[in-house]
Amino acid sequence: MKRILASTMFIGIALLSSCSDRQEAEETTPKRVAVVVASKQPLVQGGTITGEVQARVRSDLSFRVSGKIVERLVDVGASVKAGQLLARIDAEEQRADLEVAIANLQATEAQQTQAQLAFDRQRNLFQTQVTTRAALDQAQEALLTAQGSAKSAQAQLETAKDALSFTELRADAEGIITARNVEIGQVAQAAQVIFTLAHSGPRDAVFDVVETLFLGREIDPSVTVNLLSDPSRKVEAKVREISPTIDSSTGTIKVKLGLNGDTSMPLGAPVAGSFRYKPLDMIELPWSAMASKGGAPAVWVVDPTSSKTTLRQIQVKGYETHSFTIESGVSSGDIVVSDGTKFLRPGEIVSFDKGATK
Repeated sequence: MKRILASTMFIGIALLSSCSDRQEAEETTPKRVAVVVASKQPLVQGGTITGEVQARVRSDLSFRVSGKIVERLVDVGASVKAGQLLARIDAEEQRADLEVAIANLQATEAQQTQAQLAFDRQRNLFQTQVTTRAALDQAQEALLTAQGSAKSAQAQLETAKDALSFTELRADAEGIITARNVEIGQVAQAAQVIFTLAHSGPRDAVFDVVETLFLGREIDPSVTVNLLSDPSRKVEAKVREISPTIDSSTGTIKVKLGLNGDTSMPLGAPVAGSFRYKPLDMIELPWSAMASKGGAPAVWVVDPTSSKTTLRQIQVKGYETHSFTIESGVSSGDIVVSDGTKFLRPGEIVSFDKGATK
């Protein structure tokens, strides 16, 4: 029994000694890591956002008078010509006003004719000294009043004709109807938008962009725009207009890109715009190099002489899909651990491929 216990103890001591030797060997063997050499290179950053193709010129069409809609001749998507009839409202009231204006004009013209005859008679009598100057002046005054009434009636007639024409809504240009806001039988108010007309001609790609896209960096005025339904259809567009105000409901600003007369992209089509910043010399590191020091971003930097590691806090300029850019904390020529950052300790000696630093 004593021999068995002694043998067991000997084996246990041997195992502990073996584990200790293995641990010491592991601690003295430098940990293998992958490194990159930090260097400033021209970096093009940007992003892709979605927008919509719109006509550069659009108009909201409405009646100038109120009334019940009795006819609608076009619908959304219809191509129309300038002056084409789009809708009508009930014109009974306007036609009645026109008839009254015509009758009023006829009455005033008759009064003007009588006043003219009376004036001519008084003038002839005055020349033969049969009537008085006062009678002539009175006849002239009556003529002038009749002439004024006739002009007023003529103006009222023109107004009535215009009001009757306002019961018809016509296209103000050639284009495509993109919106309709009423139905037959609905009472439309004056100036209420009935149709929205997208004029034929130049088109824009319109985007609602977060304001931060334009903060701190200058945007390249050239933007690549492609159809979401067919990414192979691309066009280089120029930034034409940037809204000076922020949409309070979305917190975005509207950016319009001129499509340079390209009409192959249909109105209303969803598009993707690839915005790019103008290139800047920046240090870019892979995302695997990111570490943390006191809750702040950091990287492990290797001393090229001693191969010892140092955890250095950094300021990040921006985050990309597979990398991040450095604002401060890393200089050109620094050797940064890009893989194997886990379980590193400050001052730990590491091994790495020397050729990666050349």
